[in-house]
Amino acid sequence: MQQSKLFLGLMSGTSLDGLDIALCYFEPEYQLVHSRCFEFPDELKQRVLPFMTDRAQSVDELMILDRDLATFAAEALLIFLHDHRIDPKEVNAIGYHGQTIRHRPDEGCSLQIGNPNILAEMTGIDVIADFRRRDLAAGGEGAPLVPAFHQFLTGKMRRPFALLNLGGIANLSLFTENGEVQGFDTGPANTLIDQWIHTHKGINFDEDGAWAASGNINQSLLDTLLEEPYFQRSAPKSTGRETFNLEWLHHKLTGFNQLSPEDIQATLTELTAVTIADSLKHATLTNCQLILCGGGARNRYLIERLTEHLPDFTIIASDLLGWSADAMEAAAFAWLAWAFKHKKAGNIPAVTGAFGERRLGALYPA
Repeated sequence: MQQSKLFLGLMSGTSLDGLDIALCYFEPEYQLVHSRCFEFPDELKQRVLPFMTDRAQSVDELMILDRDLATFAAEALLIFLHDHRIDPKEVNAIGYHGQTIRHRPDEGCSLQIGNPNILAEMTGIDVIADFRRRDLAAGGEGAPLVPAFHQFLTGKMRRPFALLNLGGIANLSLFTENGEVQGFDTGPANTLIDQWIHTHKGINFDEDGAWAASGNINQSLLDTLLEEPYFQRSAPKSTGRETFNLEWLHHKLTGFNQLSPEDIQATLTELTAVTIADSLKHATLTNCQLILCGGGARNRYLIERLTEHLPDFTIIASDLLGWSADAMEAAAFAWLAWAFKHKKAGNIPAVTGAFGERRLGALYPA
């Protein structure tokens, strides 16, 4: 019996805005069949957030959350399949990222929760999960992993060019003229912007960057934010909400009490733009195409600031190339499941710093 060529990817990132699902083909070439984002119930989101801080948490609460995240993912996936009239037997495997609650590559550790056994049991589909820890075991950062999918996706494109994913964290995939592939996290994309507007307005994101655009960038605060040692580190490097969170921001805001919340929002947006632009300049990549994906690709003010700092780049959304900006990361984890099933490497050692190529993930059979 011929195996199905359909793969599912499930991704929820540091922004905690929802669970992205992508149904894809990768043979004979990439095709996104369907995609959808399922918003996290607020109660579930509020239970995840404390585990992203340094505050001590109950192991029992962690185990129950591990169960409930997987149950939510399975229920969302079953709705997705039903709505698109897809029989689970038509799907080869699910690539399940899980929810990162702590990423500590300096200690060789990264933890994603969401029990894949439950997902396999409830859907009847093979699940591939736990993608990051094999790369970490091989001396890598365990992130970013999406550049490997970007390399697969763009194999026929003329170089140089760059792909920028604007999720909670911003990560770059750089494709140079000499054939090298580089990739790393530049720092915060949406995470600080989203956390700040939620604190002051009770909403989850700054639509079009309108609130930031109503404020003024404060150069002194920006300089203070840029003192964060992560921005000076050389690649390979990766980061997350354990570094860039409200506690970090409030510490940096000491002495800036006179600033309005919208001025701080404008400065946080500028921080994202400046650190991305600086990363590209340090990589000596200029005068080429910068392809945007992720939720931040919809932030009009952020894109204006990026354009201001990168006048030599042609900045476009990945949608213009036929690749859904919203589904890119979920599609990447569908591809990682495809790579696992085909016994192919899922990492790029030059990106993660691993000792070599590794087959990533573990199988949880239906």
